[in-house]
Amino acid sequence: MKILAINPGSTSTKVSYYVDGEIIEEQSISHTAEELKDFQRPIDQIDFRRDILLSFMEEHGIDPKELDAVVGRGGILPPVAAGAFEVNDEMIHYLKHVTKVEHPSNLGAVLADEIKRQGNEKTLALIYDPVSVDQFEDVARVSGLKGIERKSIGHALNMRAVAMKVAREEGLNYNDATLIVAHLGGGNSISIHHKGKMVDSISDDEGPFSTERTGGLPLKYVIALCYENSEKEMMRLYKREGGLKSYAGTSDAREIEARIDGGDEELKVVYDAFIYQIAKGIGGLATVANGQVDRIVLTGGVAHSKRVVSGLTERVGFIAPVVIEAGEHEMIALSKGAERVVLGQETAQKFQYK
Repeated sequence: MKILAINPGSTSTKVSYYVDGEIIEEQSISHTAEELKDFQRPIDQIDFRRDILLSFMEEHGIDPKELDAVVGRGGILPPVAAGAFEVNDEMIHYLKHVTKVEHPSNLGAVLADEIKRQGNEKTLALIYDPVSVDQFEDVARVSGLKGIERKSIGHALNMRAVAMKVAREEGLNYNDATLIVAHLGGGNSISIHHKGKMVDSISDDEGPFSTERTGGLPLKYVIALCYENSEKEMMRLYKREGGLKSYAGTSDAREIEARIDGGDEELKVVYDAFIYQIAKGIGGLATVANGQVDRIVLTGGVAHSKRVVSGLTERVGFIAPVVIEAGEHEMIALSKGAERVVLGQETAQKFQYK
């Protein structure tokens, strides 16, 4: 069984080649600002990224005609169920022309289809656990202002994968257990998985600040700031220039920790607040299950930090044992999901808009 997995990021394309149960080749291909400067939107990069993927395949002797499946990270679709979806014309049209959120993951489905077209009709083009997986309970959707609904948007692919992995390794049944998963990276997402469903989450625009995103801000001050800046500038502040970067001038947690160790007391307070807010998010979600949580899982790149892990464990360890799954597990999650579809263990769903 041969599967190609594609995970487009803002400045890189991750690709892996999976054969009979394991990843044989894997690469994160970086894209320079110069290479991307002429593309106004991520979706405009289709040909550029497709050609890079084809070069990767040629370099490693991967014949597209021999692929059983090509699976991409799913993008900003309308709320959808968890699991696999077969890429169809309706999905591609939505990602190219309808979605209101420009995000590099929107390229995942389109690139999977582009590579499939290089192969044969039997090759499956899939996405798995897209960003918009929605298993919220109704009470979790209420925002506090009629007309605005809380959305399930976050690192669903990685969070569901590590939740199921930890449940399995800890002797728990994912479909019976309750786990809180904190994905800590450029943006933070925290989710609670209860009896096999991700029933609530805190996204990077409403919860703790991250290395480069603001998280939730005091609204009355943000309103005033909106009158001083354009929408584009506000989005830049929230997504690219907020969080630790706004205080330290860098989003590199390792550099920040080195400066704290060197005696930067002001930055230490900010970093303590970074950990403090994540702990508050985890604690808040524990109330969804009345405090009955089996495991807390820390994942994402920042979970490599011993300082962050120690600080969070100290604050939330009373809720449940803390398990570390540092880094991202998205490539293996994509590959395993596609494998289940190819083997007939899971049925790919059909995407329909409206």
